[in-house]
Amino acid sequence: MGRSLDSLGTKRTMDVRGQTFAYYSLDAAEEAGAGPVTRMPRSLKVLYENLLRNEDGDAVSKDHLVEFASAAAKPDQEMEIFFHPTRILMNDSAGIPLVADLAALRAAAVRNGGDPALVNPKIPADMVVDHSVMVDAHGSAGAFSANLDKEFERNEERYRFLRWAQGAFDNFRVVPPGTGICHQVNLEYLSRAVWSTTDGNSAIAHPETLLGTDSHTPMINGIGVLGWGVGGVEGGTALLGQPVTMIVPRVVGCELKGRLPAGTTATDLVITITERLRAHGVVGSFVEFFGDGLKSLSLSDRATLANMAPEYGATMGFFPIDEEVLRYLDATARGGDHLALVETYCRAQGLWHDPDEPQPDYAETIRVELDRVEPSIAGPRRPQDRIRLADASGRFSELAEGYDPLPGGGAPVAGKDWTLDHGDVVIASITSCTNTSNPSVMLAAGMLARNAVSKGLSVKPWVKTSLAPGSRVVAEYLARMGLQDPLDQLGFQLVGFGCMTCMGNSGPLDPAIAAAIDDHGVAASAVLSGNRNFEGRIHPHVRSNFICSPPLVVAYALAGSMRADIMREPLGTGSDGQAVYLQDIWPTAEELAEAVDRALDPQVFRDRYADVFEGEARWKAVEVPDTGTFEWDAGSLYMKEPPFFSDIGPDVRPVEDIRGARVLAMFGDSITTDHISPVGTITPSSAAGQYLQELGVPPAEFNSFAARRVNHDVMIRGAFANIRIRNEMAGGREGGWTRDPETGDIIPIHLAAERCRKAGVPLVVIAGKDYGVGSSRDWAAKGTKLLGVCAIIAEGFERIHRSNLIGFGVMPLQFTQGVARETLGLDGTETFDIQGIADGLKPKGRLPCRITASDGAVTDIELICRLDTGVELDYYRNGGSLHYVLRSAMGTA
Repeated sequence: MGRSLDSLGTKRTMDVRGQTFAYYSLDAAEEAGAGPVTRMPRSLKVLYENLLRNEDGDAVSKDHLVEFASAAAKPDQEMEIFFHPTRILMNDSAGIPLVADLAALRAAAVRNGGDPALVNPKIPADMVVDHSVMVDAHGSAGAFSANLDKEFERNEERYRFLRWAQGAFDNFRVVPPGTGICHQVNLEYLSRAVWSTTDGNSAIAHPETLLGTDSHTPMINGIGVLGWGVGGVEGGTALLGQPVTMIVPRVVGCELKGRLPAGTTATDLVITITERLRAHGVVGSFVEFFGDGLKSLSLSDRATLANMAPEYGATMGFFPIDEEVLRYLDATARGGDHLALVETYCRAQGLWHDPDEPQPDYAETIRVELDRVEPSIAGPRRPQDRIRLADASGRFSELAEGYDPLPGGGAPVAGKDWTLDHGDVVIASITSCTNTSNPSVMLAAGMLARNAVSKGLSVKPWVKTSLAPGSRVVAEYLARMGLQDPLDQLGFQLVGFGCMTCMGNSGPLDPAIAAAIDDHGVAASAVLSGNRNFEGRIHPHVRSNFICSPPLVVAYALAGSMRADIMREPLGTGSDGQAVYLQDIWPTAEELAEAVDRALDPQVFRDRYADVFEGEARWKAVEVPDTGTFEWDAGSLYMKEPPFFSDIGPDVRPVEDIRGARVLAMFGDSITTDHISPVGTITPSSAAGQYLQELGVPPAEFNSFAARRVNHDVMIRGAFANIRIRNEMAGGREGGWTRDPETGDIIPIHLAAERCRKAGVPLVVIAGKDYGVGSSRDWAAKGTKLLGVCAIIAEGFERIHRSNLIGFGVMPLQFTQGVARETLGLDGTETFDIQGIADGLKPKGRLPCRITASDGAVTDIELICRLDTGVELDYYRNGGSLHYVLRSAMGTA
């Protein structure tokens, strides 16, 4: 960080327990005429301080500072700003491909006569290896060790690359496999809430901010840290010292009133608020929570709610800093003098929350009465589709009306004396940092398991159970409080510390169960304590997926079916012959509160995180290359040099209009990044699976799409190839199919794209609203680019995916209001000519588009260029953001 010009004269000092800190005062900025800074929402105050501290007279000037306050007060007044995050957080799923891109950039720098050291992180970056472990082993005491062994076996090449990167790059640390999930490690250990940076002899205090390469990065908002998810390529540009450009966001205040009723959980609250905020419409906005209801929510409850920001559509779900934040920092071994710095700084800057004081001016405000929250689940395919627990069985019956009835009431399972029916739960997983970071719901699951075991209940034999907490601290307190044993007895043994089932690494089902599902068309279900339940994500054999709290995961495993009314019907028969109901084994509010008070022990956090970057013997044994550039193995099926920078030169090529483009695919609303680029299982019948088999890889060694993300030959065959995706050009067939533009045959989508590439025909994709919702997934943009798609034309875009498309040189174009594929009568046989790109391209400009139907009829429309800022325009003209960064470093951009 360079020294700020401080043209407004805002630099002040504060004393914290005898140590002097400088800071850039928001009160002083208002006194200097910058505008109503102190009335801003707290999240915007953090952004404003970021500008003050980084004022350089160019990207940030005095005029920008004054204009910001005006834009914050008027949400309709758009203003582009430059944001400098304190640090970067990465998971391995997006992080390894990002670091591979950086390694490829180093090679490109060398080819262009540059120094490979030009490509080096400029701000601190932490990667947590959390997306690679799968639930292969489960239901046994050795499951954790077996899965970790399998993880290292499968990912040896990837981990060798990471060990190289640890030594080759500065400011880069890796939390090894088997430790936890990045967001939970971030919450419990990495974050500090308030940061201090040395500038000469002065220590400057400022808010901690970050970007993460996972969409659930907003979990850290629960501790008052400004941070959100970005694609890996956007994270990479920030990592290399480029500021992130953004429009000053609209901030929606969400006032929380009262307290949750007994018997409800933080999961019930987040499912309720997700439904409420999705209906209200907060896409692209900051949501900022405030009100007297915060006093009744633990820090862990807040983190659960913040974690789900992508599900309710917001960029962030921001909680202010207050006494509860201090309590949590202290309980997690981050107390002492640091607490004094956090409180002193936040009070001085107006970032402290006191519900009795006047609250900020929000663009609009929503009120949520906590005492009206009811037990809920969400599904079967979107996290915002809330179902009252009391209505769940009836709701599933409605869904099941579309399924073919099974003869005899169920499908026989080979070698078993029971059958499978629609709605039977074949996966029950306590998974994901969303809920495993929360001691209240984790202890509730353990207590419910304890009570169920004492009654003599057991899990149904067709249910695959698993427990995958987001940190080792959770395993510690479950064991210490005697709750892991009953979980073990029900089959919820520890399977790993990673995302696992929530991100599709749920592992194989029993072959007999999988065969019954395939042979008889059983619409099986999964229950998970995760955040995403999109079609095809959790497991290819599971048709419907339901998000619920950890104790309800256990309850549904006992009941065995989504058809069961667990609020009114018994979960099973106890050892005494009596029916056992959910209310009989649900823990009381009093014993749960007492257990939560004992769960967080600072010494446990010190012990568990003391050597967090060291790793165990398997990690240390990985061979470490010692070279400035990575030596790619041309024969590798995991780590192939990314092709995106192979032809990059020092000069920028002129952008061109799009002429004669054909439609590769046409979709409806809410196409997710899971649809565009699957992350989980590679099936033998898929194009990627067939490709691997042709190379001699047996299905048992396929691993997942997430693990093979640095093999573009595999990944391109997964693009638009989710088993549940529905291309309207594929004649009703699900999966990665399209209509060949020349022959009209239905063929694999990557094959159609290859034919068009050879013929020199550009491609477009047509879609409806909310294109690209879901995880921040670079390969949803990379795969699109490699297929030869030059533009996406949609009714609307999810924020991260739109940015990712630009990051790889794909133009996002939006239909004007009231125009869509239906109103235009498109069927995918049309050709598109889009002008105004080569000459006169400007942010959010209108581009003339001529659509020519197969019968020669012509329709002229305008499309909105969704390059929203001048910097995004520069990225697009350079062919992508990392291309721009490399050329900037070499002085040729």
